[in-house]
Amino acid sequence: MKRMKSWSCLFVILSAVLSVILAGCGATVTPPPPVTLRLAGSTSMQPLLADLSAAYGARAPHVTILVEGGGSRLGREWAQEGKVDLGLSSWLPAEADVGWSVPIALDGIAVVVHPDNPLDGLTLLQLRHIFSGRLWHWKEVGGGYGEITVVSREDGSGTRAVFEGLVMEGRAVTSTAVVMPSSQAVVEYVAGHPLAVGYVSMGHLSPRVKALAVEGITPTTAHVADGSYHLTRPLYLVAAHEPQGEAKAFVEFCLSPAGQAVVSERYGPVK
Repeated sequence: MKRMKSWSCLFVILSAVLSVILAGCGATVTPPPPVTLRLAGSTSMQPLLADLSAAYGARAPHVTILVEGGGSRLGREWAQEGKVDLGLSSWLPAEADVGWSVPIALDGIAVVVHPDNPLDGLTLLQLRHIFSGRLWHWKEVGGGYGEITVVSREDGSGTRAVFEGLVMEGRAVTSTAVVMPSSQAVVEYVAGHPLAVGYVSMGHLSPRVKALAVEGITPTTAHVADGSYHLTRPLYLVAAHEPQGEAKAFVEFCLSPAGQAVVSERYGPVK
């Protein structure tokens, strides 16, 4: 009788333990609340941020990242005013009013022509003369026959500011230049006009245009990363203050080995 009572007690204890274990297995884990991060600014950085956002979203599905264009100047202004969580700037002038910034990639500004153009490269001096209007015919630089159509970017573009700073040496771009609102728009125009030449972020390169060597160096991720390509610039995330919460986590991802691997697919890494 005592043995039966002992077995009965043991059964009750085991049943209670099993109930606790099963209850624990059935417990639901509360997912983190949904978060939306707003980013805006440089149109040149949009392909990069699209890639980084997709990679981050796979790790943090509760985070939605919205990326808008508008130009580097707008990105800095909206970040400073708190209209976005992070601004995108492909150019930080010395007088830029930003409380916090960090470079996440290195970009090469690629000089592009139509694929039918026989030219393979230009010197910085030739580029300066072409974009200032001093050289106006392709035969003067070995690019076949026809008048050169210069394609530039709009005021406020970080790509334009960096190109002019690295190439023009204070000279103005010719007043006859066709002005386009984004790197993608430049690609579209040059692809449709065999006599055109423009400049774009290397992240927008496609088989529809040909990227020229500058001083004998092509705009590849390797040449941008090692600094040998002349038209190289950093791409920045900016904010009024050091990011916190999910914005901070996203910045940390961009600078992590996983994030820099994504960067390296189109751009030069910073780490």
